Amino acid sequence: MRLAVFADIHANRQAFEACLDSARARGAERIICLGDIVGYGADPEWAVETVMNLVKDGAIAVIGNHDHAIGTSSETMNAEAQAAIEWTRGRLSAPQRRFLAELPLKREQDDRLYVHSEASHPAQWHYVRSSSDAARSIEATAAHVTFCGHIHKPALYSMSSAAKMTSFIPTSETPVQLLSGRRWLAVAGSVGQPRDGNPAAAFTMLDTATREITFCRVPYDVIAAADRIRANGLPTWLADRLLIGR
Repeated sequence: MRLAVFADIHANRQAFEACLDSARARGAERIICLGDIVGYGADPEWAVETVMNLVKDGAIAVIGNHDHAIGTSSETMNAEAQAAIEWTRGRLSAPQRRFLAELPLKREQDDRLYVHSEASHPAQWHYVRSSSDAARSIEATAAHVTFCGHIHKPALYSMSSAAKMTSFIPTSETPVQLLSGRRWLAVAGSVGQPRDGNPAAAFTMLDTATREITFCRVPYDVIAAADRIRANGLPTWLADRLLIGR
């Protein structure tokens, strides 16, 4: 089966539409959403409704910290992010808010684990910034491969049977075989808010038969997404950063 894994959509309709089109053109048979459907972007209603419909059709979705913040005031964020969350709360319908609140922190399927942040303490929203962070997550699960988001930068980590870690920044469109003798953590990058200096939307494909993972980048109408943010009175930095991928 070919899986398409999306993380950190952040209410960016233009980016998510482009990624969905690209994934389907690549033969995606199942959709995975790693959370942060909302936050930052200007189309939260559309983003949540789209994921809700995907889940009805068999997709898997987990909750992210921005999704969680919609229903609670306990999440602490910077001023721009908090402003977007407060604006988003007023845009979502009751069924949409309930959908976000009921999303699980993690999901397991076959030899794979899906989580927004990392596997050891998923409700604490730790970032995977290093090999030691990745090792903590890998050791917390028996899964052959864990998929996460949250950091907004694609990365791939692995642990040998002797607990030796390797890490690298994947090259887009270059498949990597997830060897069975190692355990893996794939950081999917961000659909709607890339922060690796590349403004193109990011997602990941996995072929479960060949165990090949491919990190994908998709150009989209960044100007339109930024204009939507400004038109809705959200902080201008949330629009400006889309243009530079930071």
